[in-house]
Amino acid sequence: MTAHCCGPAAAVAVPGRVESAQPAAVAPRPGQRLIDLPAARFAMGAEHPDGVPGDGEGPVRETVLRPYRIAATTVTNAKFAAFVKDTGYRTDAEKLGSAFVFHLLVPETERRRYRAAESTPWWLEVPGACWRMPDGPGSGIGERGNHPVVQVSWHDAQAYCAWAGVRLPTEAEWENAARGGTVRQRFPWGSELAPGGRPHANVWEGRFPTHHTGAVGTTSVTAYRPNAFGLYNMIGNVWEWCADWFGIEHPEAPAHNPAGPHTGTHRVIKGGSYLCHESYCNRYRLGARSRSTPDTASGNTGFRVAADLS
Repeated sequence: MTAHCCGPAAAVAVPGRVESAQPAAVAPRPGQRLIDLPAARFAMGAEHPDGVPGDGEGPVRETVLRPYRIAATTVTNAKFAAFVKDTGYRTDAEKLGSAFVFHLLVPETERRRYRAAESTPWWLEVPGACWRMPDGPGSGIGERGNHPVVQVSWHDAQAYCAWAGVRLPTEAEWENAARGGTVRQRFPWGSELAPGGRPHANVWEGRFPTHHTGAVGTTSVTAYRPNAFGLYNMIGNVWEWCADWFGIEHPEAPAHNPAGPHTGTHRVIKGGSYLCHESYCNRYRLGARSRSTPDTASGNTGFRVAADLS
């Protein structure tokens, strides 16, 4: 597994994996709160000077989408637990036997026991860490039922979608939804991350990676105010898997319902996480993007679901 900008630099891949096609959406299971979005024509991407070279944020391009549906929140621990209970599914991290955990989420007395990622030493490889124990042995999700499920790979997200009768959003669908009808803004609420002095999202505040002025880790999927479409935490909290393979060559505008390259090695993730900070990973901007291999699971990546609007 290779992870994204706010994830560990490298981990071990799950053997014998065969890529599967995007499952066809059927009627979503009850309890999937999806919001209908109309057909849209919007300016996708960004050309800000603080963009990350090689991410392929630009050029800003006209994109046209058919109507679709998208979840108001990311999938929670409680919903993922219901899926596992019904199917017996085992995630990639469970099969591998370990996952990377942000160092401040590991008890200080335990940190020296674990291998640190070579180029991002704030990530520790913790045996037993998985969606049930996102911070490693001794942690749990008992009081985090309404937090986003994490330590789930793109494959795990696909398996959930197949069970729930939904699908992952395309990158274009995700970004249109996150923008909430705004035009070329950096964030759903405007051009500044912290109007009034505090960010309107769960991102890193302080000196990364050792000092955070707030609580480290995920928060409720309905924390903070939703955007104009009624969607929560499109920025911060956790990175969100998209359906697309990652690529930096974009179709000429206007692109109609783009779905990314036909093949690739990494999948698109959007939105940033509780670890994003301007000094380290400023990809919490609406037009920003990153990538991760489909078998990668991390403590700051989850997903939300979408569906066709028939």
